[in-house]
Amino acid sequence: MRTLVLATALAASAGPALAATYAVGPTRTYTTLQALLDDVTLRPGDVVEVDRADYAGGVIVRSQHSGNAAQPVVIRGLRGGGRRPLLAGGTNTIELRNANHIVLEGFEITGGTSRCVYVYAANTVLRDLLVRDCPSHGILSSDQLSGSLTLEYSEIRTSGMGDSRHALYIQTDEVAFPGSVFRMRHNIVHSGMGGNLLKSRAERNEIHYNWFEGAYYHELELIGPDRNTQQAGWSADLKREDSEVLGNVIVHSGSFGAILRLGGDGTGESKGRYRLVNNTILATGSTSTYTALRLFEPLESVESHNNVFHRTTAGTLNIERNTEAIWTFGRRVAGSNNWIRSGAGVVPAEWTGTLTGSDPGFTSLAGFDLVPAAGSPLVGAGNANPASPTAWTFPSPTPLPLAMPPVRAAIAPWTATPRPPEAAPTIGAYARPASDALFRSGFDP
Repeated sequence: MRTLVLATALAASAGPALAATYAVGPTRTYTTLQALLDDVTLRPGDVVEVDRADYAGGVIVRSQHSGNAAQPVVIRGLRGGGRRPLLAGGTNTIELRNANHIVLEGFEITGGTSRCVYVYAANTVLRDLLVRDCPSHGILSSDQLSGSLTLEYSEIRTSGMGDSRHALYIQTDEVAFPGSVFRMRHNIVHSGMGGNLLKSRAERNEIHYNWFEGAYYHELELIGPDRNTQQAGWSADLKREDSEVLGNVIVHSGSFGAILRLGGDGTGESKGRYRLVNNTILATGSTSTYTALRLFEPLESVESHNNVFHRTTAGTLNIERNTEAIWTFGRRVAGSNNWIRSGAGVVPAEWTGTLTGSDPGFTSLAGFDLVPAAGSPLVGAGNANPASPTAWTFPSPTPLPLAMPPVRAAIAPWTATPRPPEAAPTIGAYARPASDALFRSGFDP
């Protein structure tokens, strides 16, 4: 009996195994990340720190390296001389293969001939990455076995190819991981080489506080799952895919005529609800006609509040294109306190409180300083309570933005600029700072 009591007490006091930290680098025991992954089974809470150096791509993080909700596995690049460790080349430069609850941060990733970052895993965080010069997809999450994904404080550029390879191509698996969310915040995505900057088929999108600029086709395309690639148990009516686009700058400079596409693309329809709040959307190219919102195939509703829709060049700016839209319950459109350039076409009749003018009054449009100057018509002109119509409320909305997007450059983690408090909100992605010190302080909502 005394032996049994002692054994039980020892087992109770032992608790969970302590997390380990592993070092990778040219002078370490493990000279490459793949060598470590092939030799060690990572456990929840483990941390891998990779020294600054150049490493070959083709890295695979497998299911045995998964973390859990309380203790993710963290794979972290350590800067040296101001640069991140570089992963370059391979078919997939790095892939998370059924490895759930992984945080991947601090790397420069380039050159994957099929994908630079390939995710078929759930509860993934991609943070502080530079994903560049990807001749096909920049970051792709698979149609099957992908769950919630967070992308934050990263730069994705010069990626994509043709009309079907994208800088960001996201989907979540509604059978394996129902209720999954794609959260994208505090990133800059620019200089697309093909496709869209963001194409997402996720069950729910939360696109907050990003800078998008320079897509080959649409800057954002938010649609439904590809009906041809889902696993057994999925149907087109399994879920409704909703999207909130809040506090972003979206600059469209290319020749393609549409800036955002909402609803579908001919292969997958969201039948979803869309909420656009406090975005600054600019058309800056030379095409004769641009359309801000291209509504396409089955969708349920679109609401727009406190957005700027402006064209900086000669030509036509249409707010909406609805000839391809199929409304699941009849047309459902709402909006309030949007600012649009004078003469804009196809303005939704359902919008209220719309402001028009020739100049939104940015601090420096030529310098892309899109903070409203003193006296701007945007200041204090927004709707402080942009609520959905009661018949089709947007689920769990962010009432108003809490932060402001980066200004045409990547920012370090946890340094997002807070949106200053206002008696009435300013229209667009930026508000005037109450003081210079507030504007430059760090904040993560």
